[in-house]
Amino acid sequence: MPTEKTLMTRDDAIKQLSHIARERAFGRHVGSDRLIQAGLDALIAGVESPSLAMLAGLLRSEEPEAPALFGQVLEELGLLFHPPADPRAAKWAMAYWIAGQIADGSLDPATGTLLICADIAYDLDYPEELEPFVYCAHNLDGWEESWGVSIEELNSEAVKAAKQFLSKRSIAETED
Repeated sequence: MPTEKTLMTRDDAIKQLSHIARERAFGRHVGSDRLIQAGLDALIAGVESPSLAMLAGLLRSEEPEAPALFGQVLEELGLLFHPPADPRAAKWAMAYWIAGQIADGSLDPATGTLLICADIAYDLDYPEELEPFVYCAHNLDGWEESWGVSIEELNSEAVKAAKQFLSKRSIAETED
């Protein structure tokens, strides 16, 4: 017996569009099929934008039009995101964004720490602030049952590291 998919709320759809906007802005590849699906999800959830129906209705043969239409939708909804122009600042912004997803549970800790380790810490020459993510990424990636620590404990360590990283940013911002 098929199960019914829970419909996305308007807020969930906006959050999804915003998330994809950041992914794209940080240089991550997002396929046209995913852009079109996000448009369809948003349309069904009651999000209104002049270009949204065009994005949601694209056929497979029209997929090359999806990135431009997605950009129009973001602009119409005020969701455009531009990372800092300075490459180092953009990497730090990406680290905070990924850490936020690890902390709120929307990104698997192993995936998130690996992204920070491989795509950010490496490019920033492994700064001290990102060491806990590098440590967690290596532990999660190489975990074996014989270690005597559960994968859940390692995931919990990664979430804790993300929350500490984010709290240090909050403290630094209040001191500015």
